[in-house]
Amino acid sequence: MRQRTRRRPVQLIGTALASLIVGIVALLGFAQPASAAADDVQLTIRVLDEERNGIPDAAINISGPDGFTADVVTDGEGIAVSTVPANASLTVTLNEESVNQAVAGSNPTEVTILTRDKSIIFRLGEGGGGGGGGGGGSTITVDRVAQLIFGGIVLSFIIALSALGLSLIFGTTGLTNFSHGELLTIGAFTALVLNTTFGLNIIIAGPLAILISAGLWGWGQNQFLWKPLRKRGTGLIAAMIVSIGLAITVRYIIVFFFGGAPKSFEQFAGQAPLQIGPVFATPKELILSGLAIVVLTVAVLWLKNSRMGKATRAVSDNPALASASGVNVERVISVVWILGAGLAAFSGVFLGLTQNVVWTMGQYLLLTFFAAVVLGGLGTIGGAIVGSFVVGLTVQLSTLIVPTELKTAAALLLMILLLLVRPQGLLGRRERVG
Repeated sequence: MRQRTRRRPVQLIGTALASLIVGIVALLGFAQPASAAADDVQLTIRVLDEERNGIPDAAINISGPDGFTADVVTDGEGIAVSTVPANASLTVTLNEESVNQAVAGSNPTEVTILTRDKSIIFRLGEGGGGGGGGGGGSTITVDRVAQLIFGGIVLSFIIALSALGLSLIFGTTGLTNFSHGELLTIGAFTALVLNTTFGLNIIIAGPLAILISAGLWGWGQNQFLWKPLRKRGTGLIAAMIVSIGLAITVRYIIVFFFGGAPKSFEQFAGQAPLQIGPVFATPKELILSGLAIVVLTVAVLWLKNSRMGKATRAVSDNPALASASGVNVERVISVVWILGAGLAAFSGVFLGLTQNVVWTMGQYLLLTFFAAVVLGGLGTIGGAIVGSFVVGLTVQLSTLIVPTELKTAAALLLMILLLLVRPQGLLGRRERVG
């Protein structure tokens, strides 16, 4: 029986690696050649409704001289960025079916690119009228709801990868880590450097960035910062303040070296969306979501069935008792930091591929990580994942009735209301106090 228990995690890891290879091969099938980088500039496209709210998941085609073409999709803020040839005249066309609205103005739009980055804006609707308090400024249709549900599922996978690591770190150390969002940002920028500076294809740079982040920013951060603080008896409140300072420091180091403009990877920056029923989805979104399912499944099974996973749960329940039972608590904490940083880095690469790489990406999602963990139930393995899907779907669907800028607040409000009814969270256990 012992040998079976030991082999099972190895088999699970083997399954994950095999799935990752299949995903990479599939992604290669959709690879698009990058334009010559030396003479290229960035074209930023914004799609806004009548109330100047960004419209997500708008499909845009860019065509130019010498057969140049690119397809991009706007992110959650209604922004899409594409690398285009300099000194060229381009035709930019918004797919009105992807937003279920007509464009107020010229579509397609002709734009001349010289040697500097350029921005253009598409505005939807027939004119500027007042209108009621609709969030997206558009009519609620079945197609739009379906598209938002799909966007919510993709966002949920991004949140779940980071939220699971955040939950594990909190469970084993008690640390409320406000720098966890920066682990996502570091993973994305590590992949960006490997991709754009060292010339590695993102299919190689992405997994390599995850390994580097897990080792350097996971194990290294714990070994040289948090472990010494624990040995000195630093309180949890003080440690939380340290994490806030670390987050701000890392954030501004990134913006100092890379600037504040959104960046994109050299491969897969633009992909033509596939139409699946009423939903438009890019191949990279489908493949990355499939990989996220595999990674999350393996992580949960590893935590439930492996010896280290059982030790992690023991430390989470009672560190003193686990130590007295022979569990190496510091080793467990190191493994948890490695796993948490690796999951967050994967989340960052996922977000960077489907949207853009920007220095505030981790900061923007940090509160959704906390909301997912608390909503699902602190200390539960599946709680962070279930909470992530509740938060992700709420964030996207809330844009049907509130402005896009308030969509994260809608998820936080849902968390507050649910905790008033069920303080232990969706999957948490009720505990006796006093």
